[in-house]
Amino acid sequence: MSTFNVDPNQTALRVFDSVRALAFVGDLSMGQPTDHSLRTGWLAARLARAAGLDSQVCDTVREVALLRWSGCTANASGFAEVFGDDIAVRLAMLEGRSDWAAPLEALGGAASVMLPLAQTHCEVSGEIASMSGLSSMTQTSLRHIFETWDGSGFPAKTAHASVPMPVFVVAVAGDLEIFSRTYGTERALELIEQRSNSRYPAHLVGTAVRNASGWLDEAGRATLDDFDAALITPDMQRTTSAELVADVIDLKLPWMTGFSRAVATTAAACCARLSLDQPAQIRVYQAALIHGIGRAAVPNAVWNQRGTLAASAWEKIRLVPYWTARAGRQTGALAEAAELASYAYERQDGSGYFRGAAGRALTLEARVLAASVVWVALRSPRPWRDALPADAARKILREEVERGRLSDEVVDALMDPAPAGKRSATRATQGARLSAREMDVLRMISRGASNKEAARELAMSPSTVRTHVESMFRKLDCSTRAAATLKASALGLL
Repeated sequence: MSTFNVDPNQTALRVFDSVRALAFVGDLSMGQPTDHSLRTGWLAARLARAAGLDSQVCDTVREVALLRWSGCTANASGFAEVFGDDIAVRLAMLEGRSDWAAPLEALGGAASVMLPLAQTHCEVSGEIASMSGLSSMTQTSLRHIFETWDGSGFPAKTAHASVPMPVFVVAVAGDLEIFSRTYGTERALELIEQRSNSRYPAHLVGTAVRNASGWLDEAGRATLDDFDAALITPDMQRTTSAELVADVIDLKLPWMTGFSRAVATTAAACCARLSLDQPAQIRVYQAALIHGIGRAAVPNAVWNQRGTLAASAWEKIRLVPYWTARAGRQTGALAEAAELASYAYERQDGSGYFRGAAGRALTLEARVLAASVVWVALRSPRPWRDALPADAARKILREEVERGRLSDEVVDALMDPAPAGKRSATRATQGARLSAREMDVLRMISRGASNKEAARELAMSPSTVRTHVESMFRKLDCSTRAAATLKASALGLL
């Protein structure tokens, strides 16, 4: 029998391909067109060069522009809790609508509510840059991405002298991209000039105003290849773990922690049992890691809803694999995997989505991916149910086979108790040594449990849980639960 043994070196990605995938996820999370970050990077690169910044700063600008929304999945649950629709409110915020913060008045004002959300976003973005091997300037810039020139921003209200210049370059470019698309170029420049010496420095505003029309025309004619050539930096030519993209995708919903990794190992092991060759195993493994890219386009309130979903909510969910397919258009080396990933919810009888593909239109690899998603989902806890026991999950899969929805051959391989080999560990350091109880607490809070809920489940006092959390944060060198989850996933602790 073939064994599952995917070498991490064979699944590693160029940092640039990982960053582009994360930019796509970030754009969906912020309610933006899926080329928003690419266009922002294009404009930011031109602004940095026109402002006379050196080559190192210009490279940082490119990296920051692509990764500035990479922390959006990490605080999506927080936005949803406060505003209801985490995507709509962020769209309103970026477009500068005056009423976006109205719900915050009853909660103590914008500052008190937005501070923890900004902290989570910035810390996770900085960690992503660190895990990707990007420069300390890029990491620091992302950790200050919401700071302003006048010191009134988040999370630290830092004076502009201590904030890297790429933060302000990207802020101008991002606002120019959004405002010009939403309100037209003339109004966009008026809005940017109104923010001169408050949100960003006057000299950058002046440079942007003088050149904006030409830059926007250029960006409008640019192709994906043009964007790639303009945005890639030397540091983004290196490689990084493919699992990082999966972990960032799963941060959107705490109860999905580790889900994409689990689907990936399950699907690749199934391929091994079916004697598919190693390229197929790698392709299915990578597809499973990113099959949830399109999930970022759906508000958390839809995913968390208990009971029957409205038709409008189902339409959003049915578009999840569509957005995953679209991601394949701009994710470089992940293009083939993204196309396969977009078949994760298709069914052999044509009842799946988004294509409604059936029969021979579904390759064996697509059938493996679809059945693996079902199997892991059934065995995982959800807000509306506990994880199903193995026997109950097997019964459901067999019923799906009888209805003609899943492949008999694939389900047999999934249910095969024989070992299919063991995947090599993700490239990770052994720096964090957590105690057994810290690990118990980590598993609870990484899936969204509060300290009180973790205390009740683990038969501890809330103060003991808090002590374990603080110790865990010190060992993982982070200060937010989302960052702890991301780093623990990369270390193989979750």
